[in-house]
Amino acid sequence: MKAKNKGILYIIMAAFCFAFMNLFVKLAGDLPAIEKSFFRNVVAVFFAFGVMKKEKIPFTIPKGSLKYLLTRSIAGTIGVFANFYAIGYLCISDASMLNKLSPFFAIIFSYFLMKEKIRPYQMICVLTAFAGTLLILKPGLGSMATIPALIGLLGGMGAGLAYTNVRLASLHGAPGPLIVFFFSTFSCISAIPFIIANPAPLSSYQLICLLLAGLSASGGQFSITAAYSHAPASEISVYDYTQIIFAALLGYLFLDEVPDGWSILGYFVICGAGIAMFFLKKRHSDTAPADH
Repeated sequence: MKAKNKGILYIIMAAFCFAFMNLFVKLAGDLPAIEKSFFRNVVAVFFAFGVMKKEKIPFTIPKGSLKYLLTRSIAGTIGVFANFYAIGYLCISDASMLNKLSPFFAIIFSYFLMKEKIRPYQMICVLTAFAGTLLILKPGLGSMATIPALIGLLGGMGAGLAYTNVRLASLHGAPGPLIVFFFSTFSCISAIPFIIANPAPLSSYQLICLLLAGLSASGGQFSITAAYSHAPASEISVYDYTQIIFAALLGYLFLDEVPDGWSILGYFVICGAGIAMFFLKKRHSDTAPADH
């Protein structure tokens, strides 16, 4: 199998795993989002620790990367908290779609943090995606889901800022498993004070759901890492939008969730903007003059 095809397979596997993560988080029921995120991340801590030991990656932080690891962890933790809160009140496909705005936010943050130029087609795609978001948020339509949807949007923003800082940390020598371990540990420690202040007892069923959410998330993280080790993002990232299809199917099969017409139209607009940006970026890369 060609490396690119392997990359596509892995990124679809990652999308499948993350969709199941959202399902298990929803099935865990009425628990604080922060407590849910703790169990999701504590599994990732052990997975990342095992990978680092197996690959003999040192636990030392490369010089110059600490501030990016901290910013990635703070933004990522807020993003996970917000995403899990949104999942509790929205269709899992709605929550997943709002979280998939992260690449558009990453473009904006890359402009401010990395001084990367935003090309006209990228700005048009970003604005189109945010217009599609309004179809999910439904402002002024009397929807009770507006506040959770706004928090879900905050989750996508946090993820976008986190991914930008993953790139910055990587450029300063931080290996992928260390970034995952640092973030997961930070997120778990951040959640502990909230859990102590507002303890919510878990049933055996809820604990199993949250551990399965953690396993699904870990599978997603390692699958997406494998995907980008086989092929560049410019060739395979568009397949990440399959998560919305998986989330909608799982929501329908297990939760009897059916997104309304406005949300479905929003999915098409946001996914369309993402797909258009993918092909426009690829065309621009193919036609760009080579450096000499």
